[in-house]
Amino acid sequence: MGLADYLAQNYLSADKTSKGKKRKRKNAEDAGLVIADDDVSGLSKSRNGDDDDDIPMIIPGDANISKRTTTWKTFGKAAPSNNEQAAADAILADAAAETQARNAEDEDAPAVVGEDEEMDYSGPTMASGAMAGLQTAEQVTKALKRKEREEKKAMQEMGMDPTGKAQETIYRDASGRIINVAMKRAELRRQADEEERKKVEEAESRRGDVQKREKEARMRELEEAKTMSLSRYADDRQLNDEQKEQERWNDPALAFLSKGTTKGTKGTRGRKKTYAGAFEPNRYGIRPGYRWDGVDRSIGFEKRWFEARNQQQNIKDLQYAWQMDE
Repeated sequence: MGLADYLAQNYLSADKTSKGKKRKRKNAEDAGLVIADDDVSGLSKSRNGDDDDDIPMIIPGDANISKRTTTWKTFGKAAPSNNEQAAADAILADAAAETQARNAEDEDAPAVVGEDEEMDYSGPTMASGAMAGLQTAEQVTKALKRKEREEKKAMQEMGMDPTGKAQETIYRDASGRIINVAMKRAELRRQADEEERKKVEEAESRRGDVQKREKEARMRELEEAKTMSLSRYADDRQLNDEQKEQERWNDPALAFLSKGTTKGTKGTRGRKKTYAGAFEPNRYGIRPGYRWDGVDRSIGFEKRWFEARNQQQNIKDLQYAWQMDE
């Protein structure tokens, strides 16, 4: 069964002919509107036998021809059946196995010196190394292997690794110049060191004199610690002085101490820190804390209280002045 027959049988449905009787059409002469023209010249009526040659011939045998079941047409060769396809697959598999076995034999076979020289390589060759023109598969394989051996030999003579693993990657910039990776890395490392040095210098320049003195003191302490014994006891005078000089925020007796530090800095233990700027007065004369930012967050009672007191005092002064005028 061909492909066209299979498709027509399973996927196409032909129009079924109706078995009923067909209605006979009426003669065209009896139906419709009839227009009769007066033919004066008499050309409308043909003479007997004049138009017989133009009338198409009617063959009675054409009515008995059976209609086709499908309108599909098959072009080319018919599709093979399952058995033919299986046979073709088997042939292809045998050919592939034979080719693989031949390649394995060629690889395992010992190399014969002068084998390629016996072949005639005269004539044009392609980029792959094979000769142009009609030739057998064995000749093409040998030509390709010969090309591969020549390339490996040329690379070995130039001191290059045929695999390319030991070759150094060549980098180029946008203009095509070769970039020396080692020099580029050294330059980047030098730039990073220079930027780090600039950052350290900038941080040192931002520090004040006090921070510099503290840093120098820490450096001296580290130098002294090299010769200092590891064991320190409770009667160590230097350790006791350092612990006494440390200020703690929750020390209740800190306000009673008036002795300055031994490091030469001005002591602040004798007085309490206060706000040095201007501020609104209050009834009790309390100064704001030294951490105040200068923003008045009160409801304004102190200000109105002072205004009322001042207004009363002004009224009294005016009354006294008026009495003196009288």
